[in-house]
Amino acid sequence: MIGIIDYGMGNLFSVSKALERLEVTYKLGDRPSDLEGCDGYILPGVGAFPDAMRALDEHGLIPFIKQKVAEGIPLYGICLGMQLLFESSEEGGETEGLGLFPGRIVRFPGVDNQGRSYKVPHMGWNQLNIKQQAQPLLQGVGEDYVYFVHSFVAKTEEERILYATADYHLDVPAIVGQDNVVASQFHPEKSGEPGMQLLENFCKVMVKQ
Repeated sequence: MIGIIDYGMGNLFSVSKALERLEVTYKLGDRPSDLEGCDGYILPGVGAFPDAMRALDEHGLIPFIKQKVAEGIPLYGICLGMQLLFESSEEGGETEGLGLFPGRIVRFPGVDNQGRSYKVPHMGWNQLNIKQQAQPLLQGVGEDYVYFVHSFVAKTEEERILYATADYHLDVPAIVGQDNVVASQFHPEKSGEPGMQLLENFCKVMVKQ
């Protein structure tokens, strides 16, 4: 059973429909009591980092998420849900994150090293550059194109957590992981076959149901 964490800022419909296509049982919950007993969790997210952290706090989900991760239960963050797993974000002023990954979230500068401007947000299909093919999450996933939409990007000095990157005028952390916590900046549920493979790997390989 996969628990989809509902704090009012996730694309729950598309994630739940993707799990249905994979024939994975799941439940939605917006309180810790509704989410107890799951074998793994998905933290989706769309919107602004400060609003999301405030919502998680109001729903009592911050200590719950940290506790489940400490217990070794797998967690998958999607888009904003990935960004929330880092230590902090500069979006809307400095805001503390969940601190499960080292690093912080910063805005795309919008200007490359040669001083040329580029479009923000990073939106559309972009190719993965696989860094750690042996990871269980990446079984059957190659350097495919996946769907991104984001104006802020993770910045970390810890290359060990980078499973895959994408090139958008800088190296964009696209898939990150550390122990039982994994995440993707792009939307796997909107990324066709490679995205579905990632979700399947999380639900059926990483999660011990």
